[in-house]
Amino acid sequence: MPRKTKADGRGPRRSHWLKALIAIVVCGAAAGGVAVYRTVSDEAVERPVTTDEAGRLALSRLNLYQASPVAVTLTAEEGGGVTIRVDGVVDYRNHRGVGRYRTTGASGALDHGLIVWDTGGLGLAPDQAGTAPATDAPAWEQAERIPRQGWSPRTYTADPLDAGLNLLVQLGADRPDNPLLLAQSGARWLGRDRIDGKGYDRFAGPRAQGAASDGARSPLTYWVDGDGGLRRVTMRMPGLGTPTTVELAGRQPDAKLPEAPWLTG
Repeated sequence: MPRKTKADGRGPRRSHWLKALIAIVVCGAAAGGVAVYRTVSDEAVERPVTTDEAGRLALSRLNLYQASPVAVTLTAEEGGGVTIRVDGVVDYRNHRGVGRYRTTGASGALDHGLIVWDTGGLGLAPDQAGTAPATDAPAWEQAERIPRQGWSPRTYTADPLDAGLNLLVQLGADRPDNPLLLAQSGARWLGRDRIDGKGYDRFAGPRAQGAASDGARSPLTYWVDGDGGLRRVTMRMPGLGTPTTVELAGRQPDAKLPEAPWLTG
């Protein structure tokens, strides 16, 4: 299964940072890294968001909620050359996600299997060593077939995979954010990019509630289209050069996500 980052003295600091990061999502706006993009901005420097930009950023969480369930791809660097990719679906009405994960290192694939997560933690059901999925059925159907003893549940840690999943499942909201508060809390326009041929504004998110106004940029970056649609979010983790990246790739209306299968199986 995905291995934890080795203890390096950063645990308590990273855990405190993660709590502040989730507070940014809950109190601020969100947005949606695997697709190739190019910068198309004519403006050379970042700046505070305009009224229109703050309004679109404020709508992005509601739009994501209304589009739910949504296809997602998360890519996290665990350090030491280890990368974890999760391809799945998130239901923002029930705050649950399910998908398949694959861990790779310098020598190639390390392990893979099913993963289910919610606001309380995650569960892993690794495939048997050297095997591929036994069926082409969607991950949510495969998850329902795994017996209770096949799952390894845990609460969230501060490692990149867990932090990314915890952030991801909380991006959607059943109401818009306050655009005035977003602007006052440090949200900034960073540029314009194209993803899969469509234009998006790239924003630095608002600061966490109570954070000092010292000019430090939010660790979260969002890509939002002209209608407030959320496409990508990246999250900078302490001590890692490559940010955790989430792609939000559209509605999956047929997905039916299971509750924590280790509790009901």
